Amino acid sequence: MGLLGILVGLAFLMFFAFRGWTILLLAPGAALIAAAFAGEPLLAHWTQTFMTAAAGFLAQFFPIFLLGALFGKLMDDSGSVRTIADFMTEKLGPSRAVLAVVLAGALVTYGGVSLFVAFFVLAPMGLALFRAGNIPRRLLPAAIALGTSTFTMSALPGTPAIQNAIPMPFFGTTPFAAPGLGIIAAVVMFAFGMWWLGITQARARKSGEGFEDTALSGPDGTGSLADDLTVRELASTAREFDPAEIESGNRAPQGPPIAVAVLPLAVVVFTNFIVTQVVLPRMDASFLAQPQWGETSLSSVGGIWSVSIALFLAILVLIALNMKRLPALRSTIDAGANASVLPVISVASLVGFGAVVAALPAFEAVRDWVLGIGGGPLVSLAVATNILAALTGSASGGMTIALDALGPTFMQIAHDTGLSPSLMHRVAVIASGTLDSLPHNGAVVTMLAVCGCNHRESYLDIVMVAVVSAMLALIAVIVLGSLFGSF
Repeated sequence: MGLLGILVGLAFLMFFAFRGWTILLLAPGAALIAAAFAGEPLLAHWTQTFMTAAAGFLAQFFPIFLLGALFGKLMDDSGSVRTIADFMTEKLGPSRAVLAVVLAGALVTYGGVSLFVAFFVLAPMGLALFRAGNIPRRLLPAAIALGTSTFTMSALPGTPAIQNAIPMPFFGTTPFAAPGLGIIAAVVMFAFGMWWLGITQARARKSGEGFEDTALSGPDGTGSLADDLTVRELASTAREFDPAEIESGNRAPQGPPIAVAVLPLAVVVFTNFIVTQVVLPRMDASFLAQPQWGETSLSSVGGIWSVSIALFLAILVLIALNMKRLPALRSTIDAGANASVLPVISVASLVGFGAVVAALPAFEAVRDWVLGIGGGPLVSLAVATNILAALTGSASGGMTIALDALGPTFMQIAHDTGLSPSLMHRVAVIASGTLDSLPHNGAVVTMLAVCGCNHRESYLDIVMVAVVSAMLALIAVIVLGSLFGSF
């Protein structure tokens, strides 16, 4: 009955979550269903298991959600994201429209800008380029997905994305875990995605298919789209920015020069690297072992610290360089801060659900099945993370549930076998970004809507560039990591 309860709870969560019901109620409801089937005390699981796990996630990761959302909103309102997009448009032009969209998305998201902020800027730019180049509109969502949702989120070392931060406390790693393997994975994703988009574009040209102006919806209606309750709930669970805050604040009528626009992104990457590689290793953090600091260690919190410092410093630089372009600075800051609240609580609720499931006696059978998967611990970790990301529709939520439940076991295996925690970090992050791109995933729904496309037209291309490319990269990392270890 316990295992059946877990399955019923998951089914309940998936059915209603994918229809836009709030995860804040669905997650504890699903947890209580699973606990009821197992004959466990319901209120105790809700207050002591669910809430303790959710609060723990908030305590660890809220700084990154807060600073990341604030940084993205400031980049948007200052016009910096638009400047970068316009620069790519000017330099590459309509003949290389797909590459321009991919590179613009990659640059801003690797620098720490939320992909939802990028969507609302890249879509109008991409539509103009695709129209000028007579490229089918249906390819635009896939181009945006490749640039914003793949290698910059999970593969490139040092990315400040929340997915890259979540494994750090579990494995004692840094944002630059397994940098060589991460770069290889990024090359695989980019190369395969561009290859697919290239042959698809060539086929369309050969068949006489061009840009179609008629659309279901489009960038002109992004304001109402951002306020759509179903889209908002799906998006907030999928990523770390509440789209309802997109239209809040006050956008600058004219963006900064390209050098000024790019500098805050460079500050994020450079500061993250320096803090991780130079500052923290030389820091005496023995005081963290004291009870007042949670009896933790620098390896458990250092990664969170480095990303938080990088984002905070970049925010200061951005404000200093764009003070005149941010006439409603307080409104922008309020919107950015507010944009972090619903996503972090939504993901924390998913984590609470996972904690209740992991505490049930029947979960031992699930753990044994995962660990018994052939191919070794890397394959087991990848499968568990993949499945949970798919079931929850959230890369960050699925990965946290997997690591909460199985992280200590995998660390013990790593200790016994000599497997590198950095390698497990990279495998977990890439795996979380594969099957999370479901048809009802908030990022997918939002991206299709702002591009004026539908699933029938564009979803196959999204699957190829966001799912298949990530799967190929994951396989490459597991094979190379198994043969040569972490590098």
